[in-house]
Amino acid sequence: MRLPLVVLLLTLLTACTALAPSPNASNTPTNTETSSNSRLLVIGDISDDPAEVIEGTQPLANYLAARLSAFGISSAQVRVAKNTEEMINLLKNGEVDLCFDSTYPATLISDATGAKIILRRWRFGVEEYHAVIFASKASGITRLEELPGHIVVMDAPYSTSGFLLPAVHLLENNLRLSGKKSYTDQVAPDEVGFVFSYDDENTLQWVLSGLAPAGVTDDYHFDKAFPKEAVEQLVVLARTESTPRQVVLVRPGLEEALVQAIKQILVEMDETEDGKAALKPFQTTQFDEFPEGIESALARMRYMAEMVKGLPLP
Repeated sequence: MRLPLVVLLLTLLTACTALAPSPNASNTPTNTETSSNSRLLVIGDISDDPAEVIEGTQPLANYLAARLSAFGISSAQVRVAKNTEEMINLLKNGEVDLCFDSTYPATLISDATGAKIILRRWRFGVEEYHAVIFASKASGITRLEELPGHIVVMDAPYSTSGFLLPAVHLLENNLRLSGKKSYTDQVAPDEVGFVFSYDDENTLQWVLSGLAPAGVTDDYHFDKAFPKEAVEQLVVLARTESTPRQVVLVRPGLEEALVQAIKQILVEMDETEDGKAALKPFQTTQFDEFPEGIESALARMRYMAEMVKGLPLP
């Protein structure tokens, strides 16, 4: 059956109108396209308490994301790893953009992934800290030279103040170290045995109770956190060199312009009220450059990490 001429003309006109571009149309992407092209900034940390870390870090993550829109970043997320090995994998896979840690694990992470250490983090308002090597007065030990044949209680294998700094100090004082599984293990007369307590309070109690004659901790615990009556029962054998309290790492492959933008935002955070508000729950007062220069700082970090690499661990 033939369509009337008028109906045919109206059908063609309607089709042409539907195909024609709107006078207000442009090449601007749709909301869906914009969303699919936006980037998520992921900040990583290592902890056995993810909820606490996320709560404390998310304000910092949001602060950064809000100032990085020029790089297509629209939001931020906090990713918590259980341990150093997991963080290494996350950085290798590009699942974390930047993270924070003390100098020893940060150096190991950097060497394993190619992540760059870019800034210092003043955690708890402290830019640097050191380790304290101590013994109980009851042990009769008063000098480092008297430690061979005895056990020293350390914190954990990846701890900067609880392993790296005291181990390097003992090695540089020509003492031979050997990891032990228990404080009851035999220690040769020419070696200093060490065990891990995995907690500064455990270390203190083991030494005070006579399970081991000596231990190590960071200066905050020894000078401020430990009870005064407990410290009065101890003697300081040595205080180690200081190292940055924590550092900032960025993943390998992150474009240099974005890295520089992140550095500038972090360094300037403590200069604004919004920045200070975001830093407070993150237990940080500021970020800054390494005073001695980053190359010098990294060289010492890697030297120390290399020194303890061959130590027999428990």
